[in-house]
Amino acid sequence: MSLTVAVLMDPIRAIKIAKDSTFAMLLEATRRGHTLFYMEQGDLALRGGEAWARLRPLTVKEDPASWFTLGEAEWRRLGEIDVVLARKDPPVDEQFIYDTMVLEAAQKAGCNVVNDPRSLRDCNEKLFALQFPQCITPTLVSRDRGELKAFVAEHGEAVLKPLDGMGGRGIFRVKAGDSNLNSMLETLLDGNRHFAIAQKYIPEITKGDKRILLIDGEPVPYALARIPQGDEFRGNLAAGGRGEGIPLSERDRWIAAQVAPELRRRGLRFVGLDVIGDYLTEINVTSPTCIRELDAQFGINIAGLLFDAIEA
Repeated sequence: MSLTVAVLMDPIRAIKIAKDSTFAMLLEATRRGHTLFYMEQGDLALRGGEAWARLRPLTVKEDPASWFTLGEAEWRRLGEIDVVLARKDPPVDEQFIYDTMVLEAAQKAGCNVVNDPRSLRDCNEKLFALQFPQCITPTLVSRDRGELKAFVAEHGEAVLKPLDGMGGRGIFRVKAGDSNLNSMLETLLDGNRHFAIAQKYIPEITKGDKRILLIDGEPVPYALARIPQGDEFRGNLAAGGRGEGIPLSERDRWIAAQVAPELRRRGLRFVGLDVIGDYLTEINVTSPTCIRELDAQFGINIAGLLFDAIEA
């Protein structure tokens, strides 16, 4: 069964193909004989309520010197496309929200959008995890500096984050009484205009921030533990963490089982859970990564599992 598959992503010319999960998906689509099209944020449009996109034919290959070729752009109705892979990286800003509205119109016209556009809007990757209180460490989301300072004092040590960050950017580890806490909160809150999230520090971060990938709610049997290096407390690969594949623990599988029904209900077909120790810390829905690292370490084909689900 040959499908037309369009991908919405950041500029393909700038990706690192050895680590890029979207590229893994595009390679798998090519192996299956699907026809690929490429678009970026500026290529979306609504015409009288119909979703359109300026699509360019795309070919990809496993070549670090020349991994893609683009054809001539042509405006097409997205409702005529079988599958759209929505793989735009955060931040989930105003323009990202508008993109999901266009993709929702495409979905209503019959296009299979992965992940569901409404859920991309609704499921903030930091806040969504709070819907599963049985899985998380003590957490506070607030714009109030006093409340956040009291949280740090109560728990002794905490991690502070913005709600719209990715790749470890803007994350602080702080202890009660730290003279830098006021400055950190000024940076995150920006005059009480932005929410910040505070989580009780989980010492098991030294063993890695585990990325668990789920396809239609079913976990891949291995996680990528992103282990902090040197004097860095963040495990994010973008912050210099080292990726080490490990089998899922019983607790990992329990956490996945807790969130899976809601993921399925919301049409979140490809999701990355972040787990430190025994605790769920984030649910990544916009453009989860780590496919290529896990494939390389365990000889699996995660993008293949995803396309099996899409084709089914």
